[in-house]
Amino acid sequence: MIGLLLNAFGNALSVAANAGSGIWTAAAVNIAYWIHGNVGVILLIVGVLSALLNQILIRKVDLPRFIGEVAFISCFSYFIDLFVGVFTKWGIPTLPLVWRMVLSILGVTIFACSISIYQRANLIMHPNDDTSNILRFMYLGGRATASQFVDFIPPIIMIAVCYAATHQIYSVNVGTLYSILFNGFIIAASDKHIMPHLYHNFRASH
Repeated sequence: MIGLLLNAFGNALSVAANAGSGIWTAAAVNIAYWIHGNVGVILLIVGVLSALLNQILIRKVDLPRFIGEVAFISCFSYFIDLFVGVFTKWGIPTLPLVWRMVLSILGVTIFACSISIYQRANLIMHPNDDTSNILRFMYLGGRATASQFVDFIPPIIMIAVCYAATHQIYSVNVGTLYSILFNGFIIAASDKHIMPHLYHNFRASH
């Protein structure tokens, strides 16, 4: 629950600051502009597809894992809407650009720390983060940074395809670049310094 709330809080802060958000969120925004769809619905669809991909990556059917991940993104979307509403009332979207860039980077840092917490707990997590966790421990020898970079390839491709279709890029700014470059490093550092007693208990199936 701590990881879920921190992730929604950090993502909402970067969204409200409007100076770049996480790469998966940015990909959903670009798809929404391309097909004139709803960002929340697209995030849900992408999340379900990621949850299905995870079943392939672990090479077995794990229904509790799949249901848990779908439940996570449903709660995650609710809390993001809640926090974005609060931050908007506080006037964050109207702050000067420099402050919004700082808050966007802070938001990315917060949600990267949250990923470390619930990846180590390994009970229920966002399907995209479970993908990077599976890649980290089943395919990349435990390397957090490498798994994050691999996990970022699909949304980068999505944004590139959308740009080819619309000739515009949305929701990509300093916060997005910061997320791409430093997410893995922040997660690895959080593993050591935030709740250090919480050890990885990764397993291929729940």
